[in-house]
Amino acid sequence: MGYAAMPGKVLLVEDEVLISGLVAEALSDEGFEVFAVETADAALTYLQTGGDADVLFTDINLPGEIDGAALAVEARKLRPELPIVYTSGRFIAAEVAPLVPRSVFVAKPYDPLEVCTLISRLTPTHH
Repeated sequence: MGYAAMPGKVLLVEDEVLISGLVAEALSDEGFEVFAVETADAALTYLQTGGDADVLFTDINLPGEIDGAALAVEARKLRPELPIVYTSGRFIAAEVAPLVPRSVFVAKPYDPLEVCTLISRLTPTHH
């Protein structure tokens, strides 16, 4: 192996197991390392304990103490430069108050391959 850029690491937060599996598989196929959790609480714990992520991809509607929008705010406190991609099947971007700066919103249903392309653009280490 040479010194090629390492694939990006995606923290995937999705409580719908089928969707999570499809997105994780698509990202893995594109060379990303994926750490998938079902709640914002688990994602926050992952980040607080030093878990690595180049992009946070989170559903907004999540079970637990905090939702994806609150997770994004907390994640940015921990990692100010972390790119964030929100998704929701219930809300549109204008209904989510307010999205963190430099974030992207993708409405469900979405094409996992389009999400891969978007995340590739947000991940400087992925080529």
